[in-house]
Amino acid sequence: MNLDSKHQNQQQHVLKLNGVWVAYAHTFCALAAFLSALIVGVTLHYHKIVQNGYYGYPDEWFPSVSATIGDRYPERSIFQIMIALTAGPRFLLLFLSYLRLNKTGSYLPLIGLVSGILRTFTCGGWVYITSTDDHDAHDIFMISYIVLTIPWTVCVTKLTDKSNKLLKNGRRFTAVAFFGLLVPLVYLFIQHKVHRVAGAYSYYAYVEWSLIFLDIGFDTWSVVDFKDLEFELSAAENAPPTVLNLSYFSQDETSSTDEKEAVREKLVPGQFPVDTLVGLTFIHSIVQIINSFIFWSVFTALFLCIWHFPLWNMGISGYEAAALSLMAPVLLVVPPLRNLFARFPQIPRLLTALFGVGSYKFEAPADRLLILSVGTCFGFISLSNEIWTLGQIRDSLALSWYSTTFTLGLITSSIAKFAFYTNNPIWPIMHTDNGGLNIYGVIIGVVSALSTPSYLTQLNPTEISSGVSKGYLFPAAVGVGGLIFSLDAMLTDTSTLILWCWEGYPVRGPLPVPHGVFTFVAMAIGTYLGFTKPSLVSSSSFFIAGSAGAAVLYASSGWIGYIGGLVYSIFLTGIIPVIFTSASQFNVGLVFGLGFFLAILISLAHVWVVAYAFVPAGWILRERTDIVLGISVAMVGLGIVVGKKANLIVRAKNHGVGTSLRKRLTKIAGVLLVLSAVISFRRLNFEKPQPYHPEDKLLTAGIWTIHFGLDNDMWASEGRMRDLIGELELDVVGLLESDTQRIIMGNRDLTQKLAEELGMYADFGPGPNKHTWGCALLSKFPILNSTHHLLPSPVGELAPAIHATLNVYGELVDVVVFHSGQEEDVEDRRLQSLGVADIMGSTDRPMVLLSYLVTKPLKGNYHTYVSETSGMHDIDSSDSDRWCEYILYKNLRRTGYARVSRSTITDTELQVGKFQLLDEGEKVNYSEKRIRESKVPKGLQFPRQFRKNGVRGHRYHVFDEPRYYDS
Repeated sequence: MNLDSKHQNQQQHVLKLNGVWVAYAHTFCALAAFLSALIVGVTLHYHKIVQNGYYGYPDEWFPSVSATIGDRYPERSIFQIMIALTAGPRFLLLFLSYLRLNKTGSYLPLIGLVSGILRTFTCGGWVYITSTDDHDAHDIFMISYIVLTIPWTVCVTKLTDKSNKLLKNGRRFTAVAFFGLLVPLVYLFIQHKVHRVAGAYSYYAYVEWSLIFLDIGFDTWSVVDFKDLEFELSAAENAPPTVLNLSYFSQDETSSTDEKEAVREKLVPGQFPVDTLVGLTFIHSIVQIINSFIFWSVFTALFLCIWHFPLWNMGISGYEAAALSLMAPVLLVVPPLRNLFARFPQIPRLLTALFGVGSYKFEAPADRLLILSVGTCFGFISLSNEIWTLGQIRDSLALSWYSTTFTLGLITSSIAKFAFYTNNPIWPIMHTDNGGLNIYGVIIGVVSALSTPSYLTQLNPTEISSGVSKGYLFPAAVGVGGLIFSLDAMLTDTSTLILWCWEGYPVRGPLPVPHGVFTFVAMAIGTYLGFTKPSLVSSSSFFIAGSAGAAVLYASSGWIGYIGGLVYSIFLTGIIPVIFTSASQFNVGLVFGLGFFLAILISLAHVWVVAYAFVPAGWILRERTDIVLGISVAMVGLGIVVGKKANLIVRAKNHGVGTSLRKRLTKIAGVLLVLSAVISFRRLNFEKPQPYHPEDKLLTAGIWTIHFGLDNDMWASEGRMRDLIGELELDVVGLLESDTQRIIMGNRDLTQKLAEELGMYADFGPGPNKHTWGCALLSKFPILNSTHHLLPSPVGELAPAIHATLNVYGELVDVVVFHSGQEEDVEDRRLQSLGVADIMGSTDRPMVLLSYLVTKPLKGNYHTYVSETSGMHDIDSSDSDRWCEYILYKNLRRTGYARVSRSTITDTELQVGKFQLLDEGEKVNYSEKRIRESKVPKGLQFPRQFRKNGVRGHRYHVFDEPRYYDS
């Protein structure tokens, strides 16, 4: 709203309101009503609102609209308040639509208006009369609403101006999608109500929520329709003079265009001193790097914390909805909110630090995730609005500077993980007891947020001025989504690219330490090129080189694959200014909201390639990392095309500004690289690992399913695992569910901390590009050779295995670590048992199998594992209380066996076996005759602290004590 000065001489006090405000208000209130109810409901009453008359969680996992908005307090009240606020904009929207679409001699405008009014009243019926209050009345109003939607959408679509193809096609598509979804809606309701199919109501809920968003979306097209529609409010002729100064909300394009252009001309660098563009100082560069570090710390923690819930629920939990916090920038379609954050960027930055980093203070996992999600919302709002704000200056130097600080912040966060064994010390899965530095992160983040420069102190941004066609908004958004996903998936930890190329022993490629420094160097090179060579990084040849690097990374292993990954890293960090520049020209809420929505979709695809056995339609992307990688590269390429067409490349006339900035940022990057090299050197282990009891030639081996390094309370558990493994004096341990090199697991490598602090060799097992949940091997003995296997899995999840040969006191001993498939996949498990039996039977050397077999002792596939083909024997066949974990062996002297409780570290116990090498000429004895501990030499005994109540929740259980054998 603004005071129209043109009319002041003719008539006082004219207030002009642009029609888009009505559409904005309607969309915001409607979306806020439904989304707030959904978020609050899932947070407070998840299991209750997914419950229906036939099934509850986990058979049903997503709440219907009715259950969300009408069953529980406070979400019901929140929804009803917000939907009441929607009424005002709703009636104004109906009135303006009638005026806009009215045609002389046509009855359609009147039908549309009447049906729209009646439809609004029926909406009130099913909103305020819930299914719990009166099921029949609720359904009658709901059906009436859907029926009245037909004349409303038909009339509005038919009356839309044909010359506006975007609006016409948009309304037509939205309406067709709405009514098309009624078919699966009815089908799924019948499946639920008549056939009582488990899960059908959750899929019904998906369709129901889609209808809600399409319904709101249809009316949101009025933003386009009303942009040149205004109505005036004027005072009576005899009214006293009043001063109205509401220019902050101005949408009037006719009154101030010349003034805006004059301001933009003034803001072109080269005509003003350097300090005119606030932020281009050394201190502000440091501030923005810290802000970027906080952003990446909060963002990478979000999916990691979300992962805790489906992990423990063994399926979709509902908490996955927290990922939608990435779409928070869509709120910036509201000009006052956008302008507020543009003028005061300190606000969202401060909230990012307080909520995102400070979420560690909340003990309950669900509360911690909710608070973290709020911080993530403001983090993405900050990033989006700052890019858009700098775009208004129309100077590529400013955007290049910002992009460079953004990338250096990414490098800083990766260095922090490099120093803390791939855990970010300010993640909300960290705290003081497990090495977290959260409080320091909060303090640094708050100080940096408050120091954030306000870039547009001289400009009141109201609308983006673009030199390209509006048709490029979608490609620009695609580029943003592809870039954020690619950076998150590949460059938030230096060990990710290395483990993509890992093949086992002997080492034939890079190691996370020290070669992770090479990844930092590649990222720094890309950052430098992005700042100094804009023409190069936006060229076709640069994109081809980056695509080739990604292909080599996917197709090759060892050093060749890693070199391809380094080229890909240079490409990704180099094109950040190009993508940001193209996105800065468009409506910030639309381009970034859509872009980050696409980032969510491809992140889910990134999960689908391995979690296909647990998610809907998982077969589509089963083991198709190539498709996900290819799509992400193509998305980035599309963004580059828009960047090349962008009419925003206005370089400063004072080239000294760019030179000065380049020198400053290069020094900062140099300091970061030196820091990474120092960390790498400090982490190098120059001491050769030694077994615990060489005097007895003892090999103590264990098997443990570690649940991806997150304990029951959503804290990082590597430190607690280290303590238990060390106190049990394990020389060899197999770790299952250990592949955490994915976005949803934080791109971590659990073996690094365990191996370095316990003094052990580590084999990560099949890499993240092999689509397994992972198996790893840690050993005090040198690993001479290791081969990674993927056992047959025609239906279910892939079954990984490691077959390693160790140098145990000068003799060759084989160890196999193996994770079988799920209980439901009977044929998979049968084929896998045959495959593992062949591996074990391929050698007569002493061997230990550390495994997760999913079978009962002495039944079924057990007889394939323990057979003449494999030559293997059970460590204790009388232990009938087993299903998952087993230890088998051959050609060794078995001396002891124990089962140790897990405490709250994971969901599975730790099994331990003690073995000795046979003396020359000694015949192996597989007798299971047990002896008392008093007859066992001290060096062969299990630690005593785990007897009775044990320590820290760990104790000998099932037998309540270890077992020893007369071998």
